[in-house]
Amino acid sequence: MIVEHKRREVEAAKRERTIDDFKSMIEELGRPRNFFGALVRHPSAVHMSVIAEIKRKSPSAGWIRPEYRDEGFDPVRIARRYHANGASAISCLTDREFFAGDLSYIHAIRDAVPLPVLRKDFIVDPWQVWESRAYGADAILLIAETLNESQLVDMMILAHELELTSLVEVHSMENLLRVRPHVGFPLRSYNLLGINNRDLSTMQTDLNHTLRLLDLVDDPTVLVSESGIRTREDISKLRKEGVRIVLVGESLMRHEDPGAALAMLLGKDAV
Repeated sequence: MIVEHKRREVEAAKRERTIDDFKSMIEELGRPRNFFGALVRHPSAVHMSVIAEIKRKSPSAGWIRPEYRDEGFDPVRIARRYHANGASAISCLTDREFFAGDLSYIHAIRDAVPLPVLRKDFIVDPWQVWESRAYGADAILLIAETLNESQLVDMMILAHELELTSLVEVHSMENLLRVRPHVGFPLRSYNLLGINNRDLSTMQTDLNHTLRLLDLVDDPTVLVSESGIRTREDISKLRKEGVRIVLVGESLMRHEDPGAALAMLLGKDAV
């Protein structure tokens, strides 16, 4: 199981690097970019903010493209193409074992483009929140299905103290109801709520999943629909129902030019 492997991985990593080490690294960094603000600043009915994802492989899909196995994968080039074609923010997979990601990608991406960057990984320990900040992330993903309530709240508080945005992700209705009271804590401008359209137990996606849960969302302006978004029609369907932020990854990364794929998704001419 991915989460159990991650817990073992983190325990081993703790023996190599301490939180004090991360504090020293953070002292050399500037403030994080405003991930929350980059996504919610356009509340109009015609705008859709896209978190464009950089991903080499996944347990369900394998290698997204054959060339991503080796030097054909260039996260900086992809980030630049996303930026040029309308992305509001970047999501970067950093898990090595299952997604072939790397933490070093975050700094490289931030050095190349002015967009804020989400560290997308399985965060199971506060140590990883410190690690995320030290390696240049502007936001972290917190998956409700992998955390109990106290763990989730503690990490949201720590993220806020480190000036990171938390994208709190749920799939089930039960977990949405569980985390709903905490979205916006301790400050609204540091939290986003993600609904993952992919069922992690079956790896099946259904875009309508977001729409089924929409009435249970207190503040749709901070809602992010994740996974299963492939076409311009998908964007229009979500936008018609009031969804203003999406996270899109695999459908873009399968394209030879992910930036051009993003432009098509947004109904724009690629640059």
